Amino acid sequence: MAAALDEEDISNEDYYSLLNVRREATQEELKAAYRRLCMLYHPDKHRDPELKRQADRIFNSVHEAYEVLSDPQTRAIYDIYGKRGLDVEGWEVVERRRSPAEIREEYERLQREREERRLQQRTNPKGMISVGIDATDLFDRYEEDFEDMVGGGLPYVEINKMHISQSIEAPLTTRDTATLSGSLSTHNGNGGGTINLALRRVTSTRGWGEVELGAGDAHGPLFGLKLFRNLTPRCFVTAQCGLQFSSQGVRPGVTTVLARHLDKNTMGYLQWRWGIQSSMNTSIVRDTKSSHFTLAFQLGIPHTFMMMSYQYKFQDEDQTKIKGSVKSGFFGTVVEYGAERKISRHSVLGATVSVGVPQGVTLKIKLNRASQTYFFPIHLTDQLLPSAVFYATVGPLVFYLAMQQLIIRPYVRAQKEQELEKQRESSASNIARKKQEAEAAVLLMQESVRRIIEAEESRMGLIILNAWYGKFVTDNSRKNERAKVIDVTVPLQCLVKDSKLILTEASKSGLPGFYDPCVGEEKSLKVLYQFRGVMHQVLSGDTEPLRIPKQSHRIDADT
Repeated sequence: MAAALDEEDISNEDYYSLLNVRREATQEELKAAYRRLCMLYHPDKHRDPELKRQADRIFNSVHEAYEVLSDPQTRAIYDIYGKRGLDVEGWEVVERRRSPAEIREEYERLQREREERRLQQRTNPKGMISVGIDATDLFDRYEEDFEDMVGGGLPYVEINKMHISQSIEAPLTTRDTATLSGSLSTHNGNGGGTINLALRRVTSTRGWGEVELGAGDAHGPLFGLKLFRNLTPRCFVTAQCGLQFSSQGVRPGVTTVLARHLDKNTMGYLQWRWGIQSSMNTSIVRDTKSSHFTLAFQLGIPHTFMMMSYQYKFQDEDQTKIKGSVKSGFFGTVVEYGAERKISRHSVLGATVSVGVPQGVTLKIKLNRASQTYFFPIHLTDQLLPSAVFYATVGPLVFYLAMQQLIIRPYVRAQKEQELEKQRESSASNIARKKQEAEAAVLLMQESVRRIIEAEESRMGLIILNAWYGKFVTDNSRKNERAKVIDVTVPLQCLVKDSKLILTEASKSGLPGFYDPCVGEEKSLKVLYQFRGVMHQVLSGDTEPLRIPKQSHRIDADT
């Protein structure tokens, strides 16, 4: 386990923080930072064996950071994927002088090749459980019919349909994949099931083909063929044909779809279907970072309709989305509106209200948990009743807010605490090692710091009196929490040059002489310093850039 922790720590090392340079640092800035640290930590400057060993370790880390950041190619890889990206096999054969975008594409190709070697043991299970609930008795009932019945005062709610489906993928080779799927359905006491096997082969970078075999007690055997082909970089086509065997004979079906990128975020589709439910459909789909819009029109038997939907995506950590749609055709008109939100790392909860003529009012609740979907359509009434629309809208919102306060937030908070505790336990030995390395680095700095202080005192320059790094507790509501800070006075003074101290936006835990005293928690840097004989003080966030001295840091003599 220790080896694994060391590997993880090394992979998370921030080269920019170690050299204390900006992420946009020029070659000149990198050279200046590298030379400064080499002069400080060169092993030949130390005679003590232990100090020489520690200096050699830091010197090698600084040299490695400089080698990576000074090379445009390795720097681009490191900026995008970190140190782990440099460990991917195959970079040595990549043509140099590539742009970051080209390097990203090459990295993804190498990653795909590495993943393909692991596909043999992998599956991709997907499933769905749908439970239909008939709750029309809540809003549409004959009161007089229930007065003489035992228990007639309670509305009758029943489950009238259920559907369960599951599929798994089995990679056979790097180009061939088999998918096995099955489903079971029941509606008002009548049910059936199907089983399907699909074999897909990637024929080239531009297309693939798929053969499907199926059987079921309701429709009989099925044979299908599906093809996909990229016609141009902006256009592709899919064609699908099938034969459904039943007691009524063979029913053929053909479906073709032509799609084209209209612009960066917009797709246009043309679909033609012949056979079962023949139709022609055209649609435009626009998907951006903040919204999703669909406009579709279909002519067909038995369904002809026009549909428009819009979804707005909030840019918050819970990935909240609100949506609305209108669909009108020969079957009637349906208006839907709803919302969905991420409630945990792998779960998304959504609710949609469907109001239609003659369909009535239905509340649809969906929970996505990883690759599993749980769907609950609750039919409230066959009529357009304002009370049903009101409760279908307000009810889920009130229920969600209550669940959020009483269950979801406490659960998520407890999960985070557990993860943080596990992280602390797993990194305890690593923190101890980092602490020893930081203390050794401080010893190596002593002579340089002494000379820096003498030079600064002679010009009444910048003197770091005290500096602490870690978690500070300043909120009275958290006064029972214990502060976790380390003294970094010497490492900061060692970074002073010409009466200036400049720290970049990188995490300060990567600076020489620093380490992370509270893994996973918010950290700050507090500095008390003297400049031109005047006291100054500043509190800076861990990833905030800091420049000292500043007039705004000055401590008022009257206070």
